[in-house]
Amino acid sequence: SRQGPDRSPAVSPDGRRIAWLGYDDQQHGYENSRLQVMNRDGSGASVVSAALDRSVEQPTWAPSGREVVVNYEDEGRVKLAALSLDGKLRVLADDLGGLSIGRPYSTGDFSVSKSGVVAYTAAGPDRLADVAIVPLRGGAPQRLTDLSGDLLAQRNLGKLEEFWVPSSHDGLRVQAWMITPPGFDPAKKHPLLLEIHGGPFAAYGPTFAAELQLYAAAGYVVVYVNPRGSTGYGKAFGNAIHHAYPGHDYDDLMSAVDAVIARGFIDPSRLFVTGGSGGGVLTAWIVGKTDRFRAAVVQKPVINWTSFVLTADRYNFFWKYWFPGMPWEQQAQYWARSPLSLVGNVKTPTMLLTGEEDYRTPMSESEQYYQALQLQRVPTALVRVPGAGHGLDRR
Repeated sequence: SRQGPDRSPAVSPDGRRIAWLGYDDQQHGYENSRLQVMNRDGSGASVVSAALDRSVEQPTWAPSGREVVVNYEDEGRVKLAALSLDGKLRVLADDLGGLSIGRPYSTGDFSVSKSGVVAYTAAGPDRLADVAIVPLRGGAPQRLTDLSGDLLAQRNLGKLEEFWVPSSHDGLRVQAWMITPPGFDPAKKHPLLLEIHGGPFAAYGPTFAAELQLYAAAGYVVVYVNPRGSTGYGKAFGNAIHHAYPGHDYDDLMSAVDAVIARGFIDPSRLFVTGGSGGGVLTAWIVGKTDRFRAAVVQKPVINWTSFVLTADRYNFFWKYWFPGMPWEQQAQYWARSPLSLVGNVKTPTMLLTGEEDYRTPMSESEQYYQALQLQRVPTALVRVPGAGHGLDRR
């Protein structure tokens, strides 16, 4: 009966209780999805995950009926855990994931057997997802498959390294990763590619990503970051961009780039940047704020928040949760956060890449930016992918 989204109901093995996910809707850009349990008649409701400042997913009852198995993002990783009805958390595995092959998004799936064994997708920086099992009663996870071993044994992969940086804006600790090219020589100067995740309420992690490994194989040092607004760092971190995106997430990204340049093996004259969806927004924002990048690829972006809110598929959602009001009521804020407002500053050669059947970030957004850059005489290309939606996959 409350105001808030409630979803994913799961009935306990004895039929007496229902577990579900939800939260009180405060119209924030981000909220932790919390595990709750109630009696079958709706009485006795309690928040089981109240002490966990993370968003939980996929509630599945343990056969005993005394715990609920969930997964949650935590600092780039996806953890598999059992939550008792009194809120005690037991982590079963911390390598859930691997379902996003192209880019290292935090994803994963699992199921629980009647005998108390959890099967899950196990991720790693050097492999695609495998099937692993872990017993609910305790014990080490065991991988059952090696689905990509025969393929990846024939490839030299870039090395993945995690690092943390303080944001130049306010010192907020930001997690990032770097992939160095195969055969990396730190004595040489290398080009750097900043690859930005979408969402913006999403996260990357230390998992295999074919696209980023291809960039590394081409000689780039690839940097990817979970700036403020990313999930898996708690409610305050996720909501740090509430009504302020894009904004100081730009400073987080630049701080990570500067930290890698400071190591001495990057050629500062060969910096490149790309990202899709929310990452496309930030890529366009970046080239409007600085000309230090040699080229950019802006993929499926939002360029003008007013036109986006009035043409996107979820038009009844974005204005309400990402802005303090309708475009005609808060036009100053819509414009101040639009990359189009910075187009007069852009000098960076820029490619736009969008599917012609993208209804999340419609083609009209890319067309606006392409034509504005053309009017500014910035070297620009617009790539339209026929039959492709927001995932840039042809139907």
